Amino acid sequence: MSIQEEAGLILKLYELRREETLREARDWYFREFNPQSMADFSGAIMGDHSGHLRMVVTYWDMAAVLVNRGAIDVELFNDANGEHIMVFSKIEPLLDEIRKAYGVGFAVNLEKLIDATPDGRKRVAGTRERMNAIRAQLAGHNAQAAQQSA
Repeated sequence: MSIQEEAGLILKLYELRREETLREARDWYFREFNPQSMADFSGAIMGDHSGHLRMVVTYWDMAAVLVNRGAIDVELFNDANGEHIMVFSKIEPLLDEIRKAYGVGFAVNLEKLIDATPDGRKRVAGTRERMNAIRAQLAGHNAQAAQQSA
């Protein structure tokens, strides 16, 4: 496949990310979905946001297939995208348990892409640490604001 065709696929993936329902799902995933335990994950997958969770993970798992099968070069894909790293960082610590409970194929293509990415697991861990630090900082600001308004 030519680089122009690969670029076209990346642009198509971007276009799909702009679809309204997927935008809502991604917004929920990044703002509200922060599973710390299997109970948190199960609550989400069986709750009101089940569709959002499944939509985000399966979107990036599908995109990963294009890379894993050679339709898009891994370096080109990673140069144009980073969201898949964030998506995987939220589920990686629970992945074995998730697969035992919900199926061995859950996010398998996304994991394969992460492992094919230079320093992929390090990038995932670093992203998770940064997101946890941001959440902690926001919680601190919110607590301080609540004390000041009380």
